[in-house]
Amino acid sequence: MGKYFGTDGFRGEANINLTVEHAYKIGRFIGWYFSRDHHAKIVIGKDTRRSGDMLESGIVSGILASGADAYLLHVTTTPSVSYIIKKDGFDCGVMISASHNPYYDNGIKLLNSKGEKIEADVEALIEEYIDKETSDIPYSRKTEIGKMVDHSDGKEEYLEHLVRSFGSEIKGIRIGIDCSNGSASALAPKLFGKLGADVLVINNEPDGININDKCGSTHIEALKNFVAENKLDVGFAFDGDADRCLAIDEKGREVDGDMIMFICGKYLKERGRLNGNTVVTTVMSNIGLYKALEKEGINSSTTDVGDKYVSERMVSENYSLGGEQSGHIIFSEFASTGDGMLTALMVLEAMSEKQASLGALADEVNIYPQLLKNIRVKNKKEALSNEKVQKAVAEVEKELSDNGRILVRMSGTEPLIRVMVEAQTDDICAKNVDRVIEVIKSEGLEE
Repeated sequence: MGKYFGTDGFRGEANINLTVEHAYKIGRFIGWYFSRDHHAKIVIGKDTRRSGDMLESGIVSGILASGADAYLLHVTTTPSVSYIIKKDGFDCGVMISASHNPYYDNGIKLLNSKGEKIEADVEALIEEYIDKETSDIPYSRKTEIGKMVDHSDGKEEYLEHLVRSFGSEIKGIRIGIDCSNGSASALAPKLFGKLGADVLVINNEPDGININDKCGSTHIEALKNFVAENKLDVGFAFDGDADRCLAIDEKGREVDGDMIMFICGKYLKERGRLNGNTVVTTVMSNIGLYKALEKEGINSSTTDVGDKYVSERMVSENYSLGGEQSGHIIFSEFASTGDGMLTALMVLEAMSEKQASLGALADEVNIYPQLLKNIRVKNKKEALSNEKVQKAVAEVEKELSDNGRILVRMSGTEPLIRVMVEAQTDDICAKNVDRVIEVIKSEGLEE
């Protein structure tokens, strides 16, 4: 990760560590970079948080000043930007969103011409340019100045793509959706309506500050209650930019990203559509997922945390399914990035084709109890390499054997060591997490 760009773009609190000056400089650089040998076209989307208009204006001004054209999708989802880049031949795409973060945060995600997260070397060049005191990028002049184009129709093109991707009948299924007062508010009700489902919607009235506020995939309780109260067949919750999805079954139980990957992985395998007979996961996926996949004869390939790494593995190995426990699921047959609405459609397709409830499909996965605790340390690398800490971790691994696992890793952005244990009971998890944390403390590594 760089100075500004992490695994999910440039993210920070608006006007604190992500300012309109940053946005303008990013626009200036990408407008110049992609226009070096032709007149470039860059497409831009945003979620519903208040600072989105401000950052959009800065990015657009920079792009036009550097001689590229800026096409505006306005409020839309991250996966729709990814799709439109490829379909309409854009050189690059920008999504202004801080995903599941609160409204006062925002972010700038950059996508390449394939609709995938932009290359790290390009991010490094942008960071170098941001830190320069004076710009060496020339201003465009006269007819070379870029133009701004309304591209709202692109959202309808994206919805039609999702409708074409769906191969089943869902008329009569009663679906609840939680739009998180975010990007999905503009698209999800329309999508499920096009497919003829009986749709009930909550949290689809964004006001600029209520995005992700006690709603959406990070606050799944709202949808749980909604599904139960209305006796719905299934519910889907999205995050702020709708690139992730979690589900609620007919009994009001949460179905997380791991369970969704199993359901869809098994379904795709049965229909000969699971490339490499493999599901790509991250190190945070639950041991219960791996055991369920193994039982079905499905392989797994594990990456570091971050859908960016999942996507890279899928592209390099031509795998068709991968994702994260948090609900970022990628179906490469239809998309280059995680897509919450597409994920919901794939779950519905599996339910419809197998004539089974979501609860019945999810019951095939036994999710193990999991506990994660963070401890603030003086030096992350020293704490992780400490001999006694490593010994404690090895002892826990040996004791858990095939009935659990321990994962100890550094935070990518904070001075934290994260200690996570999965085991057969909550008590076993707590005992072993605390055991490692106590060693970190006793060694004087805690900040």
